[in-house]
Amino acid sequence: MALRDLSHPIRDGMMVYPGDPAVSVGPALTLAADGVAVARIGMGSHTGTHVDAPAHTVPGGRTMADVHLDELVGDAVVLRVPTAAEGRPYGWDELVCEGGVPPELPPIVIIDTGWARWFGGERALRHPFLRPDAVRELMRRGMRVLGVDTLSPDPTDAASVDFPVHEVVLGGDGLIVENLRGLEDLPPRVRVGFFPLRLDGDGAPVRAVAFL
Repeated sequence: MALRDLSHPIRDGMMVYPGDPAVSVGPALTLAADGVAVARIGMGSHTGTHVDAPAHTVPGGRTMADVHLDELVGDAVVLRVPTAAEGRPYGWDELVCEGGVPPELPPIVIIDTGWARWFGGERALRHPFLRPDAVRELMRRGMRVLGVDTLSPDPTDAASVDFPVHEVVLGGDGLIVENLRGLEDLPPRVRVGFFPLRLDGDGAPVRAVAFL
């Protein structure tokens, strides 16, 4: 069995969602001065490839302490959006899956827009985004974890407080995994695992893995 890392590496100064804490990674102790090397890391809970818990947007929602690992590991369906366009919404009819979108989905659904290639640059902010009616249909068919290769399944706008897809998924007690990468040639069904840091909060960085 081969493993594929679907995560962006965490680096000093890396891209974050507008308004989130900047990422700083630097030496705290050094071999030369202290006999050991230890890094000092500063970042927000939604850095890089990460999972949103319901508490991210839902008052009183579950925190990461309430999220079980088995919710984030399992079979996934990979949906593709060949029509994805800069700054444009995509809907149900644009979600492509070999053989069609199954009438019953596994709990994990991954959407590949191809936008991961722009992560780290200004164009990443102008990613395509999912229509709320499409995500409601995904939830109706059994999805509980939505994975995307963009900064958000909603439009990225630092001034906006409107997150309709988050409201549907997190409001339904589901989870969202953002900033996936390496999705372009995954099979339509694949086993994945999203392994978060054990933080009690609104979200956590994950090591995302596909088991091929």
